[in-house]
Amino acid sequence: MSKKYVYLFTEGNAKMRELLGGKGANLAEMTNIGMPVPQGFTITTEACTQYYEDGRQINDEIMAEIMQNVETMEKINGKKFGDLTNPLLVSVRSGARASMPGMMDTILNLGLNDDVVAAMIKGNPDPKFERFVYDSYRRFIQMFSDVVMEVGKKYFEQLIDQMKERKGVTYDVELTAADLKELAEQFKAEYKKQIGQDFPSDPKVQLSPGAPPSTSCPWCSAT
Repeated sequence: MSKKYVYLFTEGNAKMRELLGGKGANLAEMTNIGMPVPQGFTITTEACTQYYEDGRQINDEIMAEIMQNVETMEKINGKKFGDLTNPLLVSVRSGARASMPGMMDTILNLGLNDDVVAAMIKGNPDPKFERFVYDSYRRFIQMFSDVVMEVGKKYFEQLIDQMKERKGVTYDVELTAADLKELAEQFKAEYKKQIGQDFPSDPKVQLSPGAPPSTSCPWCSAT
């Protein structure tokens, strides 16, 4: 490939704001000065431009470069996407050359699926941890559906409200692990109802959802 579209945090610096965006450049600079930054990579602003030039499609070359960097991240962290012993979970955050407070989208805990969730809970007998995992899972499903696939938040908020009414509680924090597990299943069912496909369980498919019915790049600031 003649152009590099993905940079590890260790490969960038503060002067690369136009290419890496403000967030990516700052993360790279913090890495350079030795701050304990969880390592990751930045997909460049040029990749976003190319996405639109290609008719709102992620071309094969860029996707291959992203996946190469995913493999590097797996080696750095000693974790693997979808692994049931030591799963890699990542955050996907949009950025821009200029600061845009309140305009950026985030997806947390990408890499979760039914099998990973069950394995995480099995490895920790604390009931509070079980609730935490299912809460993280249902939030991930909601964020992915909203940010990547443009399934409105209202559909999931309605399901949460219905659950709280049925359980006779007022606040989300009053829902139990079993309640949140049921919500995760309801969220996946709502996703299928809206999109016509099952919620993706393969973490690499979650990272590369193909051609969603979105008009915006899933990694760019142009949302």
